[in-house]
Amino acid sequence: MTTPQKNNPQHGITLEQMLTDLVEHFGWKGLHKQIPLQCFFNEPSIKSSLKFLRRTPWARAKVEELDAKMRR
Repeated sequence: MTTPQKNNPQHGITLEQMLTDLVEHFGWKGLHKQIPLQCFFNEPSIKSSLKFLRRTPWARAKVEELDAKMRR
């Protein structure tokens, strides 16, 4: 059994949940302003954005960073 990571607010949160929370907080337009990616601008959806983020480590890192800032 793993112990909870006290200093990691994202522990146990999936990329899908992060993205969903960011879209609820900023909206797609606001999220695109924060992180200018085409997957957030051109016909955005959770499914297509997840597909892109899972294949693109630098973009995923930006999403995780923004999510961490939002959760503080």
